[in-house]
Amino acid sequence: MGVIGFDTSNYTTSVAYFDGCSSENISQLLPVREGELGLRQSDAVFHHTKSLPDLSDRLFSRLQNLTIDAVGVSTKPRAVEGSYMPCFMVGYSHAKLLSDALRVPLFTFSHQQGHVAAALWSAGRMDLIDTPHLAWHLSGGTTELLLVTPNGKNVDCQIIGGTTDISAGQLIDRTGQMLSLPFPAGKSLDKLSENGQNREFFRVKCLDMHFSLSGVQNKVQQFYSKGSTPEDTADYALRSVIYAVSKATQQAMEAYPGLPVVFSGGVASNSLLRKETAKFNPVFAEPQYSTDNALGIAALTYRHLED
Repeated sequence: MGVIGFDTSNYTTSVAYFDGCSSENISQLLPVREGELGLRQSDAVFHHTKSLPDLSDRLFSRLQNLTIDAVGVSTKPRAVEGSYMPCFMVGYSHAKLLSDALRVPLFTFSHQQGHVAAALWSAGRMDLIDTPHLAWHLSGGTTELLLVTPNGKNVDCQIIGGTTDISAGQLIDRTGQMLSLPFPAGKSLDKLSENGQNREFFRVKCLDMHFSLSGVQNKVQQFYSKGSTPEDTADYALRSVIYAVSKATQQAMEAYPGLPVVFSGGVASNSLLRKETAKFNPVFAEPQYSTDNALGIAALTYRHLED
């Protein structure tokens, strides 16, 4: 039994195959012009439409004689009413066509549900999908602390904390732009911070698991303008974000005692974040499955076929 999953986010085009044991995920970042911090939805739709057939061809050429029993796709950012982004319709159109042609079921999910599932599967903790747990969705557009509860074969994600304004990924990318790093800046900023020597950071106020990061951006700019090195500035920005995330995590563990904490989303691949939050004994996605991918969608699709 095998399934195909599609995810067409505002950052990445991806398609995956999953048979319950082995998997194959093929992804491609959407191209962003140098110096810019993302894409308009119309441009994202164009690039998904252009690249998805090639990615599908690469996937199917690697997997000979595969069996496809169902197709899954992310159709919106979150599983709540009114959540919508046009780019997800590209994946849906491809998934619907494939399911109709093969006469197999089509299952739809949210991008966020896919991130949680990808983290759990890659960490070998799919058992947590059937029990309540805490989960961070840390990405270019999202910094949300979630209470995840099982809902049949799927999960419900209730926002209980996180940023009240810009996301961790936005702060990282804006810092990267200031330091002339390529977009998205996560990997480059992570590597640059390894040589930071200052170890300073801004202590973000966190109340009831919520915090603001817009002020951190100003602090990072001030820190750099005073003559700090790019390495120290990268370290300053990341440690400030990690401090806020850690405070909110601690408050959540006190409010929901006994629940494990899962980290998902592209920012969750940051090495400093993983080191500084080890005290919470968290579950982290493998780095390649922290960023946007279709594997989580495929894993959820496979669950819907199981007895």
